[in-house]
Amino acid sequence: MALKERSFLTRVRQILPELHPAERRLGEFVCDFPGELASYSAQELAALAHVSKATVSRFVQRLGYANYEEARRHARVEKQTGSRLFLTTATDAAGEQSIAAHVAQGIANLEASFLAITEGQVSAAAEAILKARKVWVIGFRASQPFAAYLQWQMTQVLEEIVAIPGPGQTLGEHLVSLRPEDVVIVLGLRRRVARSDLLLEQIEKSGAKLLYITDEGVAYRPGAAWHFRCQTLAPGPLFNHTAVMALCHLLTTRLIEKADIQGRRRLRDIEALNDSLEEL
Repeated sequence: MALKERSFLTRVRQILPELHPAERRLGEFVCDFPGELASYSAQELAALAHVSKATVSRFVQRLGYANYEEARRHARVEKQTGSRLFLTTATDAAGEQSIAAHVAQGIANLEASFLAITEGQVSAAAEAILKARKVWVIGFRASQPFAAYLQWQMTQVLEEIVAIPGPGQTLGEHLVSLRPEDVVIVLGLRRRVARSDLLLEQIEKSGAKLLYITDEGVAYRPGAAWHFRCQTLAPGPLFNHTAVMALCHLLTTRLIEKADIQGRRRLRDIEALNDSLEEL
């Protein structure tokens, strides 16, 4: 693999066994907390890892960088990909985050996310979903549980809704069926799969309306009919998806409200069948 093709962390991991003790200590520190290099100066990183500034300089040169700034720029680029390793700091690892800190961040995420989402946008998306020939819901990795949740909850008022792909399936067999009368809900939370842009481009080419739900790190997508961005900041190494779940709940509730009599009839029929089948 060419040097320029290797990620920052790959470079560190590959050279770690060859390092002298002080450099290895720095390398292990960087592997555990790569976000620190992206955020701090060479002097500050040296203090955090308990090594000299000269050790930091030798370390980045061994990694193949011309200087510390070049290494830091590379680490910053990787930080944007959303790797949870880049979210953990040495300070965070020193102790537990309080329940109050988690609650406060969840509330802040909700407020920041819904400041940018209007009543009109939510209602328009719900109306389009109700009128669609078919609704498709797509999510990978961390997005997959939210996609499954949306599909399951919206099934209460929609007949033509499916979460794709299923186990062992590829997307081609599904995307070939997209029509301009359809709505596709794509959840693209960090970290996104490598072919996400190709998927979105194909959806846009089909003419189907795209409802795109992402974290705050994704630039607005002009081709989406609606792009809702949820703040996912958190104390610690994991993303906080409180706002994502709240948005899924809001969309489904608004959908049920818009479904009106027909939607309530379907809900009644579902409950009647549950009773007769003694499933619940």
